[in-house]
Amino acid sequence: MPRLLLVLPSSTYRAPDFLAAARAVGAEVVIASEEQQTLLTPERFVRIDLCDPQASAEQIAENGIDVDAVIGVDEQGVLFAAHLAALLDLPHNPPRAVATTRDKALTRIVLTDAGLDQPAHRLVHDGEVRRAASSVGYPCVVKAVDLAASRGVIRANDPAEVDAAAERVRAIVGEDAPLLIESYVPGAEVAVEGLLTEGKLEILAIFDKPDPLEGPFFEETIYVTPSRLEPKVQTRITSAVGRACDVIGLREGPVHAEARITDETVVVLEVAARSIGGLCSRTLRFGAGISLEEVIIRHALHIDPGSLRREGGASGVMMIPVPSTGRLEAVDGLDEARSTDGVMGVEITVPIGRQIAAWPEGDRYLGFIFAKADDPARAEAILREAASQLRVRIEPVAAN
Repeated sequence: MPRLLLVLPSSTYRAPDFLAAARAVGAEVVIASEEQQTLLTPERFVRIDLCDPQASAEQIAENGIDVDAVIGVDEQGVLFAAHLAALLDLPHNPPRAVATTRDKALTRIVLTDAGLDQPAHRLVHDGEVRRAASSVGYPCVVKAVDLAASRGVIRANDPAEVDAAAERVRAIVGEDAPLLIESYVPGAEVAVEGLLTEGKLEILAIFDKPDPLEGPFFEETIYVTPSRLEPKVQTRITSAVGRACDVIGLREGPVHAEARITDETVVVLEVAARSIGGLCSRTLRFGAGISLEEVIIRHALHIDPGSLRREGGASGVMMIPVPSTGRLEAVDGLDEARSTDGVMGVEITVPIGRQIAAWPEGDRYLGFIFAKADDPARAEAILREAASQLRVRIEPVAAN
């Protein structure tokens, strides 16, 4: 029986889907996490420190662990996974390459130096955000360098807005944290799922994002696949993402990338050494109906996944937006949303009574709506119709 180590941060949405995929493959699972999770106790557990991935990987390797593959399922775990796989001489991404993907400023530098189209950018370590913004031009985007899911990302259109944006982002990441100031890139945005084998990228899906992401915040909502972009544009996207993976140094396993298409140019905004986040992978099935998680596990264990052609028709997911910051009191209309023709499921992932933050401070969606249809336009319409049935009640919480 093959043995697999899954790095499952305690905050992950994805543990059930990866564990189900491991069972489908017949793999024994070892879970690595910063704390033991009640629902995962049947599996073997090793405790790690995700804040010090290299030291944790060295400790686990020194203590002796016999596994055939290591998979980091979320952003927090990919660097530990790379270090441990390297120490165990398993197929892996170089830790330096993975570290590059987790640093937005370093990613910009590497891609720019390689000649890929990138926004003008400046890294600010002090209070000179106005000077940096003036250098890259308005409108600009103020970013934390190491957060995910569009947390701490704000568009600014003038000097006053850039000052306010910098203050707000630093309230999230700390006063001494560096900020990335970059020119705003207009255009349609897509998400790309791929799989690397010895440096060769195979595209699994391109998702359109039909809602315009123009700011001031960049909370995402709808993903729909297959893309409605012209084939020649999709070819340019594939080429740009493949080149970005190559120059960053990624070699093995899943890749999730974000890109914008402006005129004839594809601008790769981010590349992550993991698969798509949240529960969005549930929109994808391949070959004889296997999940993205099973594809990833089979690839890691060198088990033939069969056809990687996405199953026919269109599918989509809506990440249910967080309308305001406060305590979630109720989500009404779930039965109506679930009964919408074409909806495959609605999941609320924030417990009632839990406090939740809107973007740019937030990083967790209220939940997910899944839809299938004959074509992408209909899948998008189904998601919007189902979302219109939901009534979210959030009680403001007074600051301490």
